[in-house]
Amino acid sequence: MTTALILLAAGQGSRMNSDLPKVLHHIGNAPMFAHGLHAGGALAPERTVVVVGHGGDQVAAAAQAIDEDIVIATQTEQLGTAHAVLQAKDALHDFEGDAFVLYGDTPFISAETLEAMQTARAQHDVVVLGFEAADAGRYGRLVMDGDKLSRIVEFKDATEAERAITLCNSGVLCADSKTLFDLLSRVGNDNAAGEYYLPDVVEIAWASGLTATSVSCDESETLGVNTRTELARAEALFQNAKRAEMLENGVTLVAPETVFLSLDTYIGRDAIIDPNVVFGPNVTIESGARIKSFSHLEGCHVSTGADAGPFARLRPGAELANNAHVGNFVEIKNAQIGEGTKVGHLTYIGDADIGDGANIGAGTITCNYDGVFKHRTTVGRDAFIGSNTMLVAPVNVGIEAMTASGSVITTDVPNGALAIGRAKQVNKPMLAVKLFLKLRALKAKNAAKGQ
Repeated sequence: MTTALILLAAGQGSRMNSDLPKVLHHIGNAPMFAHGLHAGGALAPERTVVVVGHGGDQVAAAAQAIDEDIVIATQTEQLGTAHAVLQAKDALHDFEGDAFVLYGDTPFISAETLEAMQTARAQHDVVVLGFEAADAGRYGRLVMDGDKLSRIVEFKDATEAERAITLCNSGVLCADSKTLFDLLSRVGNDNAAGEYYLPDVVEIAWASGLTATSVSCDESETLGVNTRTELARAEALFQNAKRAEMLENGVTLVAPETVFLSLDTYIGRDAIIDPNVVFGPNVTIESGARIKSFSHLEGCHVSTGADAGPFARLRPGAELANNAHVGNFVEIKNAQIGEGTKVGHLTYIGDADIGDGANIGAGTITCNYDGVFKHRTTVGRDAFIGSNTMLVAPVNVGIEAMTASGSVITTDVPNGALAIGRAKQVNKPMLAVKLFLKLRALKAKNAAKGQ
């Protein structure tokens, strides 16, 4: 079935007390609105429209950074949810299929729920997502007649009997795209707020000879985020759900509550994640890899059998091949670490290609930045880089070559060669004793003067 997503992200979110548009606040290291797009991705949408308003340029840029094919529609006036959805009409004028209306500040709708709505659409013209509320409060109520949704009534307009209903409106709905926009064109604003309300399409549908129904989800999926407190709660809910997903998929989390994940974190089965590990955006950990405690990863890929940490930092562009080892206090950025290669400790590898089976000694640094440009370092297969080597890029160290400890390498090292780039050691007999005697005498003299 062909589908389109319409995601509403035009609200100001004043209760956030922020200069940033509400939907750009992060949950799981992704903008809040991205979670709805992520869930909607299960429907394989042919087209996605994000409706922006407050901070529209920022929201549009963030949306198209996720997917450059996302179409942006702008709601210049805040005239209600039906009016917001109508702003997507031009973007979908030639689209034939079902349109799903989602909300940028409701990040927990699941793919399974959207798929259930899609199934229900085969039998009804309009499908509304409802939930059984523990405290229905001032939510709109879904008035059902068997499997038919007869109408949605707002709390302020509801009778006592209707207020007793606990099936509430989430706002999420789907319908055939052309049908949806036809219904929206007939929504009026004859209400106290003078706004065009999306729930009105249900009664208009029945009046037009169409049918409507409701699909229910757990209330937790409909959680809206309007304040910093709710944002913190949403982050905690996301982390707990993501950890549970990892455990269910066969990942070992030694201390799950101490591991923090991102929306797009992927970890393969039988990987082991030790306590106190943070996964930033765009991290893939293959099966059988291990990430040790206090490591921070973002924008990187760790292959089967590789390990990193403790206290490792893998930055964007870090690629660890099978069985590579990155040890404690090692930072990798925009670098390929070859199969079976060891980068043990206290090392920075940036803008580099390190061959298979190489050994990188402690304290090695690739000096990749000249103050204006970045330069690349290449280390060949089975090379041995001695401790405290400075590799001044651009530079190449050949296959099975070696650098002496403490060297500054500024020119290429041929295959199999040993490079020594350090000053010759000179020993001065008893000079250390003489220097200490002189310094201690000076210290005593200064002390006598009260200095």
